Amino acid sequence: MRVFTGSLATETNTFAPMPTGLASFKDRGYFPAGRHPKELNLFAGPLYALREVAAERGWTLIEGMVAAAQPSGTVTREAYEQLRDELLADLRGALPLDMVILGLHGAMVADGYDDCEGDLLGRVRELVGPAVVVGAELDPHMHLSPRMVQQADVLVSMKEYPHTDVLERARELVSLCEAKAAGRIRPVAALVDCQMVVPIHTTRQPARGFIDRVQALEGREGVLTISIGQGFAHGNVPDMGSKVLVYTDGDQQQADRLAMQLATELIGMRGQLAVRYPDIDSALDEAVAAAKGPVVLADRADNPGSGAPGDSTFVLKRMIERGLANGAVGPMWDPIAVRIAFEAGQGARLALRIGGKIGPLSGQPLDLDCTVKALRPDMVMTGLAGAPTDMGDCALVEADGIEIVLVSIRNQALGTDVFTQLGCDLASKRFIVVKSAQHFHASFAKVASQVIYVGAPGAATPHTATLPYTKIRRPRWPLDDVATAVLLPLARPN
Repeated sequence: MRVFTGSLATETNTFAPMPTGLASFKDRGYFPAGRHPKELNLFAGPLYALREVAAERGWTLIEGMVAAAQPSGTVTREAYEQLRDELLADLRGALPLDMVILGLHGAMVADGYDDCEGDLLGRVRELVGPAVVVGAELDPHMHLSPRMVQQADVLVSMKEYPHTDVLERARELVSLCEAKAAGRIRPVAALVDCQMVVPIHTTRQPARGFIDRVQALEGREGVLTISIGQGFAHGNVPDMGSKVLVYTDGDQQQADRLAMQLATELIGMRGQLAVRYPDIDSALDEAVAAAKGPVVLADRADNPGSGAPGDSTFVLKRMIERGLANGAVGPMWDPIAVRIAFEAGQGARLALRIGGKIGPLSGQPLDLDCTVKALRPDMVMTGLAGAPTDMGDCALVEADGIEIVLVSIRNQALGTDVFTQLGCDLASKRFIVVKSAQHFHASFAKVASQVIYVGAPGAATPHTATLPYTKIRRPRWPLDDVATAVLLPLARPN
C-alpha cells in the first residue's frame, strides 16, 4: 500500500484587516516534504496517525509538505497558489498511489478562490484518477462545499469544540480510507445545508448530548461516519453555514434520510446552541458579582483563532477605568511592546504603550505605567490535543493591578501555561481575560469558577448580523428568521 499525506490549512476571516501571506504560514508552521517533526501538529493529524500504522502494516508512506497559518484575513493569491502547487508537486512525485490522506481546514479563502479546499481536492483527484482513495480531515468550522465532498471518497471532521479529538478523528479517517481501498466498504455521502450558522460548544448541553448521539450512530447498521459542520460565520463565501455530512456503506437513501434527520434536529436546537454575549460592562458586572474567582472572561471578538489581531484594548481599558485589579489578560499580541520589555529587563518600571495597533476594531492603544514581571524568549504554549504552539518572545507586565501577557507571535489562549510559564498565578486571580472564543475552555475550565463570553467589539465579532455579507446564500439564520434542511446534490463530476 502506497500512501501520500500532506497538509495545507488555515481559517480565513474575510472581514479581518490583515492578509494571510507566506510569512503567516512560516510563523505558524511550514514544513517541506519529509521534514515534519515528530510532534503532533493541529492540521497534520493524518500524518501522525499514518506514522502510527504504516510501519506496522508495511505501507510505504510518503510525507508531503505541511503548512498551516494562524487564522487571519484573505490568503494572498501568491501564498495559496505557491503552497498548493508545492503540495501537488510532492504528490505528483509520489505516484503511483493507493491512498491520499490530507489534513485541511475547510474554511480557507484566497484571492480568487472562495473554496480553496474544493479547488485543491479537485486538482488532487485530477492527478491521481478515480481509483485512488482520497480522504481528508477537516475542522468543524468549515464551509463544507459540495465540490469538496464530490472530489473526496471520505471526509471526516473533528467533532469536539474545543478541538481535542484531532488524533482520534485522524485515526478514524485512516481506517475508513484503508477499508475503502481494500474494497471492504463503499462509502456514499449525503450533504445537508441547515441554512444557518451556529456555534456547537461541546462543553455544554444541548451540544454535548447531540454529538454523543451522533457518535453512537457511527459504526452501526451501515453508518460509517458523520461530520457536523458548524460553519464559520466570518467567511463571506457562498458555502458558509452549518451542514451535516453522512457516509453510509453503499445505501444512498439511508445516508440522505439520516442526514436530513440530524440536520432537522440541529435546526430545532439552534436557539439553545446560541451563545450569550453580554456587553463589556455587563460581563464585568457579572464577574464582580460572582461568589468567588477566578472568573474567566472570553474576549471572543478579538480571538486570533477567528482571524482577529489579538491586540484589542476594549476589555482591558474598562477594567482599568473601573479599578478592577487582581486580574490577568492575555495573550495580547504586541511584538513592539515585547521588544521594549526585553530591552528594559525584568524588574524594570517603564511607560509602555500596549495594544490597539492594527486598526479601529483593535481600540485605542493604552499608555500604562508597567513593571516587567517576567521575560521568556521563544516560549511554547501547550495547544489543542497537546500540540506545541509557538508564542515567540513573551513578556509579563503589570499595570494597575492587572498582569498582561504580551506575545510576539499571534495566537489565542489555548493552554493555561501561556500565563503560568511567566509566573502568573491564575488560581489567585479574581478575573482572567482570555483572547479566545472557545478553545481556551479545555484548559482554563480547570481553574475557572465561572466562564463568561464577552460581547466586546472586534474583528471577530459574534454579532454576525452586523457583518457586511455580499456572497453568502440566503436565507441564513440568524440573519434571516428561516432555517430549513436542504439536501444538496453530490453527483461526482466526470
